[in-house]
Amino acid sequence: MIDETGKQLGVMSLEKALQEARERSLDLIQVTEKLETPVCKIIDYGKYLYQKEKKERQTKKKVGGELKGIRLSFNISQHDLETRAFQCEKFLKQGNKARIELPLRGRERALQDFAKKKIDNFLEILRKLLPIKIERELKKEARGLTIIIAKG
Repeated sequence: MIDETGKQLGVMSLEKALQEARERSLDLIQVTEKLETPVCKIIDYGKYLYQKEKKERQTKKKVGGELKGIRLSFNISQHDLETRAFQCEKFLKQGNKARIELPLRGRERALQDFAKKKIDNFLEILRKLLPIKIERELKKEARGLTIIIAKG
């Protein structure tokens, strides 16, 4: 049995624990049930739910990160690819995901193999900088090719 300040009150019967909680105008909450003698706390249940929800929201924020965009062009030079790779490395190190886009216009749509090689070249440069994980495979969309990556 633990009170609202975190002080241990020792092992006691359920009736005595409920009476103790009522005297303090608080709730009795079972924390663990896996132990032979369950651990209970005397706390305000509304406050407990609020703290639990707040903690879940904090963990959700840390998991995903933002989705940052890197746009490559069809005729991008090797040096520009390296520059974009360094920028993408910064995004990934901050815990964000990156969407690599290569828009195709007009006759460029007929040369999709060339465009895929550009993206593969970009990913190879990036792999030399840090380990990456592909979140979504290379996909052909209406305006071109996209792939989503994260830090591996």
